[in-house]
Amino acid sequence: MRIALIDPFFEDSHRVWAEGLQSHLAEPLDIYSGSAFNWKWKMTGGSVSMAEEVNASGKSYDTFIVTDMLNAPLFKSLLLPEYQDVPFILYFHENQITYPWSPTDEDKVKKRDHHYGFINFCSAIVADRICFNSAYHQESFLGALPTFVNMFPDDDLKGHLESITAKSSVLYIGLDLPKYKQSSKELTVFLWNHRWEYDKNPDFFFQTLFKLKERGVPFELIVLGKSYQKAPAIFGEAKERLSDEIIHWGYAESKTKYFEWLQLANMMMVTSHQDFFGISIVEAIAAGCFPILPNRLSYAEHIDAEEIDQCIYKEDSCLLEQLESVINTKRYQNTKGYSDFVQKYDWENISSVYKDVISSISKD
Repeated sequence: MRIALIDPFFEDSHRVWAEGLQSHLAEPLDIYSGSAFNWKWKMTGGSVSMAEEVNASGKSYDTFIVTDMLNAPLFKSLLLPEYQDVPFILYFHENQITYPWSPTDEDKVKKRDHHYGFINFCSAIVADRICFNSAYHQESFLGALPTFVNMFPDDDLKGHLESITAKSSVLYIGLDLPKYKQSSKELTVFLWNHRWEYDKNPDFFFQTLFKLKERGVPFELIVLGKSYQKAPAIFGEAKERLSDEIIHWGYAESKTKYFEWLQLANMMMVTSHQDFFGISIVEAIAAGCFPILPNRLSYAEHIDAEEIDQCIYKEDSCLLEQLESVINTKRYQNTKGYSDFVQKYDWENISSVYKDVISSISKD
């Protein structure tokens, strides 16, 4: 058996997932990928170059795994005849139907943003199997489809909803997780290890820390990630106002160093408005951070049901009080159980699930 994984927009999290799958499958897996810039073009036209590369390879494949960033119908139409019967697994890292758009995006302002969601819909139609990286993602996508297709004048589109649902399932992201290590810090050490973008809600994160500081609560802060020109202004303000609390600010020079910073932190406070899975959150929990997560998106899937009340805040207005409770009781000093729970996502534990999914549809 030989597998081809196709992703025209190969950004960091997609790359880590694909290369992890490649290294943990017994069967050979070839990766065809494009650079991670201009995602709209890659989603619209990247299928052309991807199909050309597969056609030129001369290799025989038993399964195609394609991501949501591929226009699968276009890709399939451009393949040579010998590839036409190869089954497709469509893997949704994100989707453009329920992903929140920036209100300043030109396509959103001009009401032409539905084009990208329609590509996802058409890819789901031609796929033999559809996999989502979390139960939340599957539920939100399938739940939004009826309203989405009702925007278009062709009633025949509705006839695809049942088959799309029938071939959908959850297949969690596989990760090479950091080893658990209880932080050596007695003081609370907060962690930010997400993208520096608006959908991660950095304003609420840092405003909450400003309030803790005003109340005289001692803490330290690790901020990881790449700084860039259009990063939200709150990062510059926070770097100045929390200068006495910061013990690291910016990009980690290696994966090893990144994991070391996670192991030094002991409090993972999340404020994000968007996450279909949350790789950075799972990594931090595995490393030993106590999770404080909002009651939305995929986050409850990363917590044992018996611990939900300890870790999930129901409303944003409840966050500050819950933080102070965790800090006062020092619950962040015993996090082994949380780390154990997310080990289900480690490649050593989940690779067999991927193998089963692939084997279930591969051609004879």
